[in-house]
Amino acid sequence: MKVYSYVKNYLIIVLLITLTLVSRCTVASAQDWDIDLLKKINPDPPTSKYWHYTSNSAYYVPASVPFGQLIYGIGQGSSLTRNRAYETFISIGLSTIIGEVLKYTIREQRPSDRYPGEIFVNSPTNDPSFPSGHTWLAFATATSLALEYKKWYVTGPAFLWAGSVGFSRMYLGKHYPSDILAGAAIGILGGLVSHSFSINVLKSYNMK
Repeated sequence: MKVYSYVKNYLIIVLLITLTLVSRCTVASAQDWDIDLLKKINPDPPTSKYWHYTSNSAYYVPASVPFGQLIYGIGQGSSLTRNRAYETFISIGLSTIIGEVLKYTIREQRPSDRYPGEIFVNSPTNDPSFPSGHTWLAFATATSLALEYKKWYVTGPAFLWAGSVGFSRMYLGKHYPSDILAGAAIGILGGLVSHSFSINVLKSYNMK
C-alpha cells in the first residue's frame, strides 16, 4: 500500500508539472490567464519590504533547516534527526537538479522582459523564468518538514511560508503563476522522493 501511495503521489505531481509546461509552451493566446493574473498581483512599483524579505527567505530557510537538523542530531546523538537532515538535503538537491534542467532547457523569458511597461520589478533578473527556483526551494523544504514530523503545527506554518514565497515572486514581477505552480510541484516531488529514499534506504542502514 505504501508503494502504491507513493506512485500515485508521483503521478499526480508529474501531471501537474506537465500541465504547467503545456500552459507555458502553447501559443500566446493560451497564456492570457497567466499574464492577466500576474498583472492583478504585481503592483507598480512592487515596493513592499515584507514581500521582498519573504522572497529572500527562500535562500536562508532551506539552508538553515537541514544544517540545524544535522547539528542537533550530531550534538544529541540522534540518528533520527540526522536522517531527517539528510532527507531535507536530498529533497532540496533533487528539486534543484530537476528545476535547473527545466529552466535552461525551456529558457522562458521573464515576464518583465516580455511585457515591458506592464510588469514591474524592483530589480532586474536575467536567468530564465520557468520554473520558479525560489518556489521549488521553499516547497521542497516544507514538504520534507511535513513528512518528517507529521505535526499540524509544523506542516501548517511550513506550507504557509512556502506559499507566501511563491506569491512574493509574483508580487515582485519575477514569475508567472505557472512558474510558481511548476516550482511548487517540483519541490513537492523532491520531498516525496526524498522521503521514500529515507524510509527505504537511510533507515535500513540504521544510522547511529
